[in-house]
Amino acid sequence: MIVDVIVDLQYGDCGKGKVTHYLCSTGKYTHVVRYNGGCNAGHTIYHEGKKFVTHHIPAGVFFGIKSIIGPGCVVNPEQFFKEIKELEAGGLEVRSLVKIAKNTHVITDAHLSSDGDDTKIGTTKRGNGPAYSDKYARTGVRAESVPELQEFLVDFFDEMHQEGTIALFEGAQGFGLDIDWGDYPYVTSSHCTVAGAMLNGVPPKAVRNVWGVAKAYETYVGTKKFQGGDPIFDKICEVGQEYGATTGRKRQVNWLDWDLVDKAIKVNGVTHLVFNKMDVLREVGTWKALEGGEVTQFWGEKDFQNFFYNNLSKSGISIYFSGDKARI
Repeated sequence: MIVDVIVDLQYGDCGKGKVTHYLCSTGKYTHVVRYNGGCNAGHTIYHEGKKFVTHHIPAGVFFGIKSIIGPGCVVNPEQFFKEIKELEAGGLEVRSLVKIAKNTHVITDAHLSSDGDDTKIGTTKRGNGPAYSDKYARTGVRAESVPELQEFLVDFFDEMHQEGTIALFEGAQGFGLDIDWGDYPYVTSSHCTVAGAMLNGVPPKAVRNVWGVAKAYETYVGTKKFQGGDPIFDKICEVGQEYGATTGRKRQVNWLDWDLVDKAIKVNGVTHLVFNKMDVLREVGTWKALEGGEVTQFWGEKDFQNFFYNNLSKSGISIYFSGDKARI
């Protein structure tokens, strides 16, 4: 088994779906796996001129690659079937490609009805937290117990440990929302790091590359105060169309926090680093970042890029700056 992992280094919404889609297009993978989260995720993908938003289903289906919802996820059957219909309406073959690990836990109606009581945290109200709570309380429901999911079930161990398996593991949410590393309690219910991928049964020595994904600035959806007072943040939101792919809520905006990204790079062991949405700051015409809690002003895009090249010069990390919706 060989595994490449995609992790978000900020608060989600950084373009993991785009990076997954791009890597799938290389034809190098036998499987694509979602390794954490549920339908609280929203991955925006542009494929052959069409826009798609996926919540459960991994991006491998766009290229005929077997795509599995891993045991580290929680799945809502209603949303799962709705997503299949939407992708098929867009001209994709999905049913023969998408699978669910039989030991993946299920979001039930009870989970949906009990979610959203805590307005402080800013939940997406998709039932993920209650489903994970029941999983760890050992009172949850696994996909293997749900009749309508039977045709999609696979033994995840058998799938991954076939000879010649080269899998791309696609994460959800981001490091700043991780249950252990995020700003608790303003966090999600799952593990958003490369360790979250390994919790799906990936041995550490199988991990080949870790693709870290960030934006040239930061966004956050939730009730916590995040956005600064500079009116330019509203301009960035407008230019970048910063509205949640799952909730539709307006995202709060701030400058990229280098301390957070640097920590995420080190915790995840990032080998390849992608900064998305360079085109947004290019249009806005202002290049800034936070370091040590202080705002650093850059003279222009090249100066901004050199900041990261200089800070990571001894890391051996490959760095990509992208301003394209579909490509790195």
